[in-house]
Amino acid sequence: MEAHLATTNGLLGVMAAASVIEALVLIWASIGGYLVYRRVVTLLEDTRERVDEFEARHVGPTLTRVNAILDDVKIVTATVRGEAERVDQAIRTTMDRVDDTADRFKANVRSKTSRVVGLVRGARVALQTLARA
Repeated sequence: MEAHLATTNGLLGVMAAASVIEALVLIWASIGGYLVYRRVVTLLEDTRERVDEFEARHVGPTLTRVNAILDDVKIVTATVRGEAERVDQAIRTTMDRVDDTADRFKANVRSKTSRVVGLVRGARVALQTLARA
């Protein structure tokens, strides 16, 4: 029985040593994890500060310039739109005047030529009538 007890005690010793080694590994992993966590947090804080500094130096002024350019573009667009409407109105007015002038010209030509056309038609009818007789 003592042989079995020595074997059991030996196995218990090996298990105890393994447990101590596992505990040491867990403690070491926890400390390592904490150190990595602390470095990552420090890195993120530094990065955040750098990003804030970058935004303050570059993004803010650039954004201000872009907004100023967009305001200028808006003003130019409004001006161009107004001018385009004005030109469109001028073209419509000119076309209406040309149409009106053309209509008046037609009416004047018709009124002046209708007498002549009437005389020519009358003369033709008279000549046809005389020619039949």
